[in-house]
Amino acid sequence: MSAIGKHAIVQTRRIDGKAFADGLLREVADGVAALAETHGVQPGLAVVLVGEDPASQVYVRNKARQTVAAGMRSFEHRLPAETPEADLLALIATLNADPAVHGILVQLPLPPQIDSNRVLGAIDPDKDVDGFHIVNAGRLSVGLPGLVPCTPLGCLLLLRAELGSLTGKRAVILGRSNIVGKPMAQLLLAESCTVTIAHSRTENLADECRRADILVAAVGRPRLVQGDWIKPGATVIDVGINRITTEDGKTRLVGDVDYDAALGIAGRITPVPGGVGPMTIACLLRNTLTAARRSLGIQE
Repeated sequence: MSAIGKHAIVQTRRIDGKAFADGLLREVADGVAALAETHGVQPGLAVVLVGEDPASQVYVRNKARQTVAAGMRSFEHRLPAETPEADLLALIATLNADPAVHGILVQLPLPPQIDSNRVLGAIDPDKDVDGFHIVNAGRLSVGLPGLVPCTPLGCLLLLRAELGSLTGKRAVILGRSNIVGKPMAQLLLAESCTVTIAHSRTENLADECRRADILVAAVGRPRLVQGDWIKPGATVIDVGINRITTEDGKTRLVGDVDYDAALGIAGRITPVPGGVGPMTIACLLRNTLTAARRSLGIQE
């Protein structure tokens, strides 16, 4: 363990995202069973995969398995890499109109002949369980009910579970993507945090991070955040998933935070793997259940 200067070493709590996600999946399964019993509706998730990307195939397989395990219907649509954009848009229109489908997810990345923004914009916002549609981004921005991107939602649920009320805490989001950084900032603003979005061009980046009671790292740069970037006792949520080659020629996953260097400084930290990652699929299924409920006029 290490510490900053004269600060005493603190006992760092490892946030077990896998255990939390397992509990969330059990809650989702209970909600699915209740919806089937009271309304005769079984939530359905449609996943569309275009092409043969190996990582995407693994993700789609895992999503389908967990969808079925939660008691939902899983609809898989696998299209060849040369699929024209018009054919994909036609499939999305069909899924939008299908009452058995409550959530639609198009696996990214898409082949170069397909405009991802056009495809994501074609999904019915009320079935957009990834939360990427501009309508859902707008709903989140102004505080209206909508479907929230899964990874930042998972981060928020972990923070609430660990810290309780987040009111008044200073949060720094390291990263400004539409998928994580920006929606994470909106969610924490809604929790009455004081929020700063930092990024690769932020001056004195380490100093900005040191001000954070809550530091969310989502830049995709392995071990960027050093131990002395962290305020003693801060809660660190590491969204990064980076595959690096080790000295023995093997590969391993690491986060955007130097985990070992953070031990003894951070009060709480998510590991990689086993931290935020498991929460993403759990929140995808939670969003699908939410979409099914809202299709029936049930508000949470």
